[in-house]
Amino acid sequence: MSDSTSSATASATVPASSLRIFNIPLPVFAVVAVVMAIAMYMGVLPTGMIGALLVMMVIGELLGFIGDHMPIVKTYLGGGAILAIFGAATMVYFNVLPETVTTGVTSFMKGGGFLNFYIAALITGSILGMDSRILVKVGTRFALPLLAAVLFACLFAIAVGMVMGFSPQDAVVVITLPIMGGGMGAGAVPMSQIYEQLLGQPASYYISILVPALALGNVFAIIIAGLLNGLANRMPSLSGNGQMMPGVEIEEKTTPVDISKLGIGLVIALSFFTAGQILGEFIPLHPYALMIVLVAAMKITNLVPEFINDAAAHWFRFVAKNWTFALLFGIGIAYTDLGQVIDAISITYVMIVFAVVAGAAFGAGLLGKLVGFYPIEAAITAGLCMANMGGTGDVAVLSAAKRMQLMPFAQISSRLGGALILLISSLVVPMFFT
Repeated sequence: MSDSTSSATASATVPASSLRIFNIPLPVFAVVAVVMAIAMYMGVLPTGMIGALLVMMVIGELLGFIGDHMPIVKTYLGGGAILAIFGAATMVYFNVLPETVTTGVTSFMKGGGFLNFYIAALITGSILGMDSRILVKVGTRFALPLLAAVLFACLFAIAVGMVMGFSPQDAVVVITLPIMGGGMGAGAVPMSQIYEQLLGQPASYYISILVPALALGNVFAIIIAGLLNGLANRMPSLSGNGQMMPGVEIEEKTTPVDISKLGIGLVIALSFFTAGQILGEFIPLHPYALMIVLVAAMKITNLVPEFINDAAAHWFRFVAKNWTFALLFGIGIAYTDLGQVIDAISITYVMIVFAVVAGAAFGAGLLGKLVGFYPIEAAITAGLCMANMGGTGDVAVLSAAKRMQLMPFAQISSRLGGALILLISSLVVPMFFT
């Protein structure tokens, strides 16, 4: 959080010529933006991938930069991620963008497969890039607090929902599961596609309902993290002061980006995605969930050569670094109906979202204590870091809790916890709605 604050301060004091957006000097970025805008409003923007990706990257990065430097938004609302999504949705809502641009971005996101392309890199690279000890040694123990977080989040949501006149099915499927799903790219977006396949409404309908839950859940996760830090100061026996349990220290291996490995990582990610599609023809689960299981199983059993693991991790880092805000902007265009988002917000909705986050923290802390973790650290990592908005949410939650050293465990929650929710969604949704 201190880094974000210092960045914002620097942005306010240094000359505009020294500012960078997407690591491009501001004057150069402005020229790029003007070229894009002229082409857009003259109606000569290239069709297909070129025009769509240009608009998504330029406007997405601009909105991301602004969101990451807005005091309240960057601290409590997910920063640039939220602004990229809702900024795009607002542009569509008020017809700021030409219809041809909106149609082109939507086509690229859906028919062009950019969303699947991004998710394939995310799932494959994040899992193969992890130290296998996290999956084996810690993952088995950490699974219980994760499961407890999901269970208690559902129970709290159902209880509050029943008091407020909200059906248990909707409390779980529409609010609880997306909040616990690990953010947008690996959570709400693939979940909306699972819902589309299982329930019949278009993915845009579901994501317009899921996005507000994610944003509110992220806010409450950060607030509760700060409260847990205060509780740790008052009741030190409940906390390890940033240590999950005695004698366990795990670090994730990272290596510098190697350009020569990017092509290999691309092919591996697409191959695993395709394998998930094949398995989906024989196993009644969503291909995303099957892909996650396949990648994790091959990682745990050491069937993937180390250079392949490295290549997949490099490709994931490249995609996440360069196309995340572009993807989020595309999500705002293609999948987020601002009118439906506005209609979804209500006192009942807010109360259930708070219940989900509180339940996740309580369940993770309770089961964490039983398996040998410090309950506050378990509540923060296995609970709150499942209920936030993925990577950016992890940083905000751990900053509020003053426990940034817990980032490896937060990543388990965001990565594997999100995968767990996709699996649960594939199994639970048909039970509730058939």
